[in-house]
Amino acid sequence: MKLRAYEQADAGIICQWLKSEKELYQWSADRFNKFPLTAQDINENYAPQIRTGRFFPLTALDEENHVIGHFIIRYPREDDNASVRLGFVILNPAYRGKGCGKEMLRLGVRYAKEHLHAARVDLGVFANNDSAPPPSIVMRRSDSGNSADGNANCQSASGNVLIWNCIRKGRENDR
Repeated sequence: MKLRAYEQADAGIICQWLKSEKELYQWSADRFNKFPLTAQDINENYAPQIRTGRFFPLTALDEENHVIGHFIIRYPREDDNASVRLGFVILNPAYRGKGCGKEMLRLGVRYAKEHLHAARVDLGVFANNDSAPPPSIVMRRSDSGNSADGNANCQSASGNVLIWNCIRKGRENDR
């Protein structure tokens, strides 16, 4: 597996992996608020964020250069260039349960350390997302590695209000 910069053509592939409104919200919280999602929705959302220089969408490829996964790395705070957050993590359903998601995130942490010089990498996940990776995938903090971020209240495209507990999994870089 290898990573490359996200390309606009990846958006259509990512949309195909989001089969339900629940999957959409577990992937993106309320950042899109529309189901089904289109490639144009993703590209229009990403474009201004990419221009900030603080948002880095990446795509995972298999050995034959097929798109198999995607995630973003972003600086969550304007005043902090040492901490980054992984998000919008998604894997082609055919590759789930085979360790590919863990490998993709390991590559993402390496990218954050080597290219963005991150001292801290964390990953926000919803507590009800059974496929979320364990905290050992991201750089650990000196404590248990997990911290509660509180509840995320997302109103879905169908009008349902989804209230999910959000957990931040992370580690400090041991330099």
